Amino acid sequence: MDWRAKLDELPVTRRQLIAGAAVGGGLAVAWWLWPRRYSSPLAPRPDERDFGGWMTIGSDGVVTVAVPQLEMGQGVTTLLAQVVAVELGADWRQIAVEPVPPSGLYANVPLAAKWAPLWSNLPSLAGDADSLLAENFARANAFAATARGCSLIAYEQPMREAAASARAMLAMAAAERWEVDWEECEVEGGLVRHGERQLDFGALVAEAAEFDPPDPAPLRVQPASEDPSPAEAELDPVFPRLDLPAKVDGSFLFAGDIRLPGLVYASIRHGPLGKPDLSAFEAGAVEGLRGLVGVVKSKRYLAAVAESWWIAEQALKKMRPVFAGPPAVESAAALEALEAAHDEVDPERIREVGSPDDLLVRPDYTQSYSVAPGVHATIETASATARFDGDTLELWIAAQAPELTRRAAARAIGISPQDVVLYPTAAGGSFDARLERRHAIEVAQIAKQIGRPVNLTWPRVQELQSVPVRTPVSARLEAAFLPASGGRIAAWRSRLAMPATVHEFGRRLFDNKTPQAAMEHAAGEADALACEGAVPPYRIDHVAVDHLPVTLPFPTGQMRGNAQAYNAFFSESFVDELAERAGRDPFLYRMEMLSGLPRMADTLRRATRLAGWDGGRRGTGQGLALARFGSPESGGCIACVAQAALGEGGVRVRRLHAAVDIGRVVNHDIARQQIEGGLILGLSLATGSSVAYEDGKPVPGRLAGLALPTLADSPEIVVELLASDAPAFDPGELGVAVAPPAIANALYSATGVRFRRLPLLSEGL
Repeated sequence: MDWRAKLDELPVTRRQLIAGAAVGGGLAVAWWLWPRRYSSPLAPRPDERDFGGWMTIGSDGVVTVAVPQLEMGQGVTTLLAQVVAVELGADWRQIAVEPVPPSGLYANVPLAAKWAPLWSNLPSLAGDADSLLAENFARANAFAATARGCSLIAYEQPMREAAASARAMLAMAAAERWEVDWEECEVEGGLVRHGERQLDFGALVAEAAEFDPPDPAPLRVQPASEDPSPAEAELDPVFPRLDLPAKVDGSFLFAGDIRLPGLVYASIRHGPLGKPDLSAFEAGAVEGLRGLVGVVKSKRYLAAVAESWWIAEQALKKMRPVFAGPPAVESAAALEALEAAHDEVDPERIREVGSPDDLLVRPDYTQSYSVAPGVHATIETASATARFDGDTLELWIAAQAPELTRRAAARAIGISPQDVVLYPTAAGGSFDARLERRHAIEVAQIAKQIGRPVNLTWPRVQELQSVPVRTPVSARLEAAFLPASGGRIAAWRSRLAMPATVHEFGRRLFDNKTPQAAMEHAAGEADALACEGAVPPYRIDHVAVDHLPVTLPFPTGQMRGNAQAYNAFFSESFVDELAERAGRDPFLYRMEMLSGLPRMADTLRRATRLAGWDGGRRGTGQGLALARFGSPESGGCIACVAQAALGEGGVRVRRLHAAVDIGRVVNHDIARQQIEGGLILGLSLATGSSVAYEDGKPVPGRLAGLALPTLADSPEIVVELLASDAPAFDPGELGVAVAPPAIANALYSATGVRFRRLPLLSEGL
C-alpha cells in the first residue's frame, strides 16, 4: 500500500500537508548507513529519492525532512528540520518537512527504555537507552511515540548522520566536476563551494546519486545550536518556525480539517464514569431528521452520523441515551480515600538514600499537600477521520503513539494492522491527551458500519469526561533537622497516596486494555514512574520516597509535566515552610543545599537577580521555586520567582521571572516558547484546570468553567536561558513544574496564608 499515493486522492495536495517549500526532483541514495530490514516510508515520486528514510533532496534543491514525531504545538517539526539543515549545510528557505507514518526505522528507543517497566518483564535490563532489549522492542513495534521530551535525544544523531552523508555525496559530485578532493569543498547555504566555484544542490543531485556515502558519516564538529542570550533572536529568529505561516493563514491541516468525497460527520456520547454500558435511547426521536445519515450503537457509546456535526449533535440530544452500570463515580469520596490512605495503606518503598527512617522516627516537621484531578483542556478535542472500503482502513489522526493507535483501530474492526494506513496530522494541543486512542477505535467502528468516510469530533464535555485525568495525589512530607545547624535538613521522607497511574496508563497503551481493565490490572502496584521527582533536587544525605497505592473509581493518565510537576509542588512548598521555620531567606536556605550542584546553584542565583529578589519578606508577594528534570549533569533545571497576590476573582500573578539551564540551546525561539508555554500551563494548574465528578460527569463540563488564564490574566514573563556546555535538554515540561509552587509561595508572602492544595484556593481562604 503506497500511503502517499492514497494521500493524493485528497482534494488538497500533498504539498499543502507539509510546512515549507514544495518537493521536486530527486537524488537516489542507497541504504549503506541504515538497517536494510526497515523500508523507507518515503515512497518517492519520479525524480525524487530519499536518504534512508530521513530526507529527500529535489532537483530544485528543496530538502524535505521526515518528521516521525507528532507536532502538537511544541515546534518539533522545526527543531528536527534545523538539525538536518545545519548538518547538511542547507539554506533554511529550501527546507520543507513531512510527517511520516510509523516505521521501525523511526523507533524512539530512549522513550521505550524510559517506559520499560510498562512493557518489559526485565525492566532493569531494558531501562537503558543503549539496551538492545529496548532497541529491539522499539524497532519491532515501530514505537515512535512523542512524549517525555525525547525527540532530540532519539532523533538528533541519526538525522545528523543522514545529513552528513548527503553533504559528503554532494561534495563528491562537485569535486569530480572540478577535479579536486571532496574534503576541500565547503557546503553552506545550499551551495557546494571550492574557491570561486559553486553549485547548488539541485545541479548536483544526479551525479551525487552515483557515490557511496563515507562510513562513518563525517559529522560537523558542532551540532545545531544558538547563542541563548541575544535579544535580537526574539525579533528575528535564525530558524523561524516552519509551521507558523500556515497556522496564521488557516491552511494548516488538523485531523478535523480533512475533507474526503462523501464525508459525513459524527458526534458521540459515552456513559458517565461508573456507568459505561449503553442501555437505552429514543431511536424514534430522530426519525425523518433531515441530514441524519445513521446511528451507531455500541456497548460503550452512541454515535450519530450526519451531513454536518451540528445535526449529529442535535440528534444525540434528541435520542437521550441512557447508560447503566455500578453507582456513578463521585470524586469527593475518592479523594477522601487518598487522605485516609496515610493511616490505612502500607507504604511501598520506591527510593532510599542513606538511612532516613532512623532519623525520622520523630520528624521535626510534617506537612500534607494534595493535588486535584487535572484535565488537559486542549483547544482541539479528540478528532479523527476514517475511510473503510471493506479491506483497507485509512485513518487521519493526531496520535502521540501512532503504531499502537494503528493496531488498536485494526483490532477494533477485525482486520490486520497491515491493512490500516495511518496519515499523521498535527494536534491542536495535547499535553499528552493524544497518547490515548479511544477516538481512533470509535471512528474506525463508525466508518465500517456507515460505509462512508467519517469525521468524528468529541464534544467538549466528552473530552473532559473520557480522557483520563492527571492523577490526584495526597502527599505527606516529613523532615528532620541537623542539630544546631540553622535548620539544615538531615533526613527527608515523601509519602505519596495515589493509584499506580503510570502502570495503569501503560496497560492501556501497550496492552490495549479498556480503562476499567487497566485500572483493575494496575490496582495495588507500586509505581516508581508515578513517583518521579519526589527526591528533592538538593544535597540531602538521607531521603526516602514511598508510594501508598490507592485504587480510584476513575481512570488516570499522563499529562505534561507528569509526576515531576506535582512532586515539585509538594517539595518546593515544603522547603519554603522549612526555611520559614528556620528563620531563613528561602533563597539562601536553598543555596546552602546546592553544594556540588553548580548548574542548579547558578540557575537559582540568576533567577533571583533577574526578579530583584527581596528576601521573600512578608507582604512583598514574591515566591521562589526550583525544579530539575533528569540528572544534575545532563538534565534541565529551572528557577522561577513569581510575583502574585489575591485580587478580585482569585489569584493574580503579575510577573514570572525564570532562569533556565537546558544545556546546548538548539533553537532559541522555540526554547523560549516552550518555557513560556509551560509557565502558562503551570499557572492554569495553579488556578484551575481541574474537575470533580458528580454522578459520573465532570464538573465543570466546559472550558469556560475551568478557571483557565485569559490574555488579561497572563503575567509578564521574563526568561533567561543560561549558556551551558551540558547536552541539549527538552524544555517543554520545566515551566509546568516550577510555576505552581512559585505562585503558592508568593501567595504566602502576600497573605500569610499557606495554600497546600492545587488548584490554589480550592480549599477556600
